[in-house]
Amino acid sequence: MGRMGVYDQIKKAFQDVVAPEIHELRGEIRRLDQKIDGVDARLTTKLESLDQKIDGADARFTVKLDALDRKIDDVDARLNIRLDSLDRKIDDVDARLNIRLDALDNKIDNVDQRLTAKLDALRTETVSMKGELIAEIRRLDTRMDGMDRELRTAIDIRERLAVLEARRTS
Repeated sequence: MGRMGVYDQIKKAFQDVVAPEIHELRGEIRRLDQKIDGVDARLTTKLESLDQKIDGADARFTVKLDALDRKIDDVDARLNIRLDSLDRKIDDVDARLNIRLDALDNKIDNVDQRLTAKLDALRTETVSMKGELIAEIRRLDTRMDGMDRELRTAIDIRERLAVLEARRTS
């Protein structure tokens, strides 16, 4: 064998040492690539399955939410009907109460007017009776004064008679 140049020696060393390693690495890269492809396929399958499950859950939730929306709308409609009915009843009761309160107010006004008239008449009669009583008291007072004078005169007469009788018997 002849002499090999440096280039040929380096090439031969690379081919003897590095080439088998490169072939081995290529094999490992192929295996890893196959494993990655397998994992990628399984991941894709799982993701597609998960997407289907999410789509199914979304569809079920949409159906349930739509049903719940309809129920809420029905309850809202029934509640509005009942509230309207209660509003009408309250308005009717309020109107009837106002009528009754107005009637009671009129009755109270009538009673107040009659009571005021009777109190005024009673006050007038009381004032009149007071005047009559005062006049009667004055008349009686005058009469009593007259009787007092007559009584004094009678007592005076009796005393004089007693003195006269005492003189006569003595």
